[in-house]
Amino acid sequence: MTQTMGRQPARAANSPGAIDPSEPAQTVTAGRLLELAESTLAAAGVRPGHAAAVARALVESNLAGHDSHGVRRLRPYLDFIAAGQVDPAAEPVIAREDGATATVDGARGLGQPAALLATEAASRIAREHGVAAVAVSRCAHVGRLGDYTGQLAADGLAGVALCNADPTVAPLGGRERRLGTNPLSIAVPRGDGEPAIVLDWATASLAEGKLAMAMARGESVPDGIVVDADGRASTDPASFYEGGAILPFGAHKGYGLSVVIELLGGLLSGAGVSSLPGYDESNGTLIIAIDIGRFTSPERFREQAEAFCTLLARTPRAQDSDEVLVPGELETRTKRERERTGIPIPGALWRELLELQAGGRDVDSSNS
Repeated sequence: MTQTMGRQPARAANSPGAIDPSEPAQTVTAGRLLELAESTLAAAGVRPGHAAAVARALVESNLAGHDSHGVRRLRPYLDFIAAGQVDPAAEPVIAREDGATATVDGARGLGQPAALLATEAASRIAREHGVAAVAVSRCAHVGRLGDYTGQLAADGLAGVALCNADPTVAPLGGRERRLGTNPLSIAVPRGDGEPAIVLDWATASLAEGKLAMAMARGESVPDGIVVDADGRASTDPASFYEGGAILPFGAHKGYGLSVVIELLGGLLSGAGVSSLPGYDESNGTLIIAIDIGRFTSPERFREQAEAFCTLLARTPRAQDSDEVLVPGELETRTKRERERTGIPIPGALWRELLELQAGGRDVDSSNS
């Protein structure tokens, strides 16, 4: 198999394709999307259990309102497979385990199964040693990091995850791509029965997938998101796809975070620094789990976390503000709403998804 994974085919994440924003959106149930995504991946040769896991991760992203990491990723995943960049039959394995550390070899497969295996290993090892650090190598796009830290928090652990990716972001003061969007996620449990607190964001000013969604909808983006190929500020998302770059969030703060994530994710996993020779073009991922009970009473931690969330929610409102939310709360609300009413899918994307499921044949794009 070729050693290229992150450099994406023409219809992948670095080229969102032509989507006509005038086509009416479809509202699709999560169950229908799950069935479509799983069957499409299975038809491409993905192992049944892995096809289900990847489909679930994509649809969970749509349910949470992060459509950039949802079923729109099916096309690039299939392009990876068709181009020989991803082995659909790959089985990730724990390649090494030493004390509180481990490495997972993704075997050049889709990223979610490898990251899920790493999360399970991190949870188990943290129970034994108090902390765990598991690096993932040789895997494609792992999806939303909050899926993995959220799982650790649901297990009563604190979770941290980060990864590097192929260069799309300019360093502070630069105009050429030297960094990936390099996301970071941290999650901790709160009160019993309450969803975890989940921070999950790119160190870029906007995740590339969200830029693609804006372009697909014919929308502009705010100032400070992208520069064009000449380094000029632009509000047109097409500027990125025409040779420009995304900017770090928060100027020097996002830039600094991205640099250390590039080094930790890229070098500890063995993927390499994305803008240096030798980068294997995978998501260099690091997942860390912390057993809260080794440091303090888990019950006390949950009690205090819940009290803090309540205090934050009761903060007097600033002008033009309706409420104060904690990280992950908006996603939880969006998920509940979309589970009830369905997931909005751009009309052209829905048509493409049906064509992918049908093996490229023209199909009726009605929501069936």
